[in-house]
Parts: sequence; C-alpha cells; structure tokens
Amino acid sequence: MITGARRPLRPRAPRVLLPECVFVIIQLENKRKIPAKLLRISLTGGLLDLAFFVEERLSVALTLPIGSGIVHARAEMLFPMRTMTGYLQPFRFTSIREEQLHILDREITALFKQTPSSATRQHLGMSPPPSSLLELL
Repeated sequence: MITGARRPLRPRAPRVLLPECVFVIIQLENKRKIPAKLLRISLTGGLLDLAFFVEERLSVALTLPIGSGIVHARAEMLFPMRTMTGYLQPFRFTSIREEQLHILDREITALFKQTPSSATRQHLGMSPPPSSLLELL
C-alpha cells in the first residue's frame, strides 16, 4: 500500500504535428551537434526523428527554428523508439527562458488555428487550446 499525498495530475500539454519539415540542432555537452527533424511540439517537449538516438536522460541544448522565431532551450532526452529509417525520440524541456516560451506558445497556438476541424484535432489527439497555452501552466 502506498501512503502519502498524491500530486494532482495536470492535463497533458497540447501537442501539434508540424505541417512542414523543421530541422533542429541538438548540441551535446561535448559541443557535438546532431541534426534532427522535429515532428511534434508542445510547451513541455516534443518528438524528434533522428538517424542515431541520443542516450536517454542526457541533457542537451536545442535550437528550434519554429515559425517566425528561433527557440533555444535545454532539454532532457527520453526513451528512443526504433523505426525503419532511424529513431523517434521524445524530449522534455528542462530550462527555457520566458521570452522563448512565449515564442513557442505563439507558434503552437497558430498551428492549432490552422488545423482544419475539431474532428481532425480529435483524430490527432489534440484538443482546442485556450487563447494562450501558457494559461494551462
């Protein structure tokens, strides 16, 4: 039996599929840079398509050119999944400056508005966002 207070579950941050190819740069602590394709993004993290996986729990610097801005953040790499052509690897942001978070919020909200219908959103596992996704945090 587990005792103690449980943290209330927060709703999962809305995620969006990117309509176009976005290449990001992963910088390891030894300054080595690895290119990746960004497939999904949220205010808490995202999903990358990589030729080679990055060790799980490794802290990296990410440069994400998204929409009209570039987001620089620190992230933790999560468990990679093998595909026919490489790896899908999720990540979660561990450090992101407030102005960078606002750029991300603006671009994700704009992508939600471009999604054709609520039926498509449901199919993709997306729910309509509030006027600003930062309201959820």
